[in-house]
Amino acid sequence: MSGHVILLNGTSSSGKSSIAAELLDLLPGPYFSLPRDAVNSMRSRAQTPEFGTPEFDKVFERTVRGYHRMLAGLAAAGNGVIADHVLRPHWLADCLEVLQEQEVTFVGVHCPLPELQRRERVRGDRPAGLAERQYPIVHAHGDYDVECDTSVHSPRECARIIADFIATPNRSEAFRRLNSAKDLRPHQ
Repeated sequence: MSGHVILLNGTSSSGKSSIAAELLDLLPGPYFSLPRDAVNSMRSRAQTPEFGTPEFDKVFERTVRGYHRMLAGLAAAGNGVIADHVLRPHWLADCLEVLQEQEVTFVGVHCPLPELQRRERVRGDRPAGLAERQYPIVHAHGDYDVECDTSVHSPRECARIIADFIATPNRSEAFRRLNSAKDLRPHQ
């Protein structure tokens, strides 16, 4: 039996982690919440190259690719997984390949840039301008199964929108559509 992956995609500070926490209470059956940041935090700090160097970039890319395989492995074992990600085009292409045997509900988590910038300042735990750099990239593919806007809806309301969508038949088609798009496939 394959599990189900709910892939929340949005910029930093868009509210993905808060939505994931709410989904854990709303969804039937047990789900794992596995944010990409949690996997990053498991890596040895003492042995990781300095941020912003080519060496760090290589480690980070391997970490993200490994994260995708963790999601696939959990789902392949029959688990429900909520993934919290900031997808670049090549990471989306990798997810499309690695998760093609899994049921994936692809969720766009949106928030206007001025609100993202405000949240980033309030949080103080992200580099200034991070959300702004991610903003034009993260939703560039333009296709989701369901979308929510965290400037309009609370995390609980967004989770309810997602849970209601999941409860409908024929629900997860975005990954199938995107998988047929040639420009998103990984380059060898």
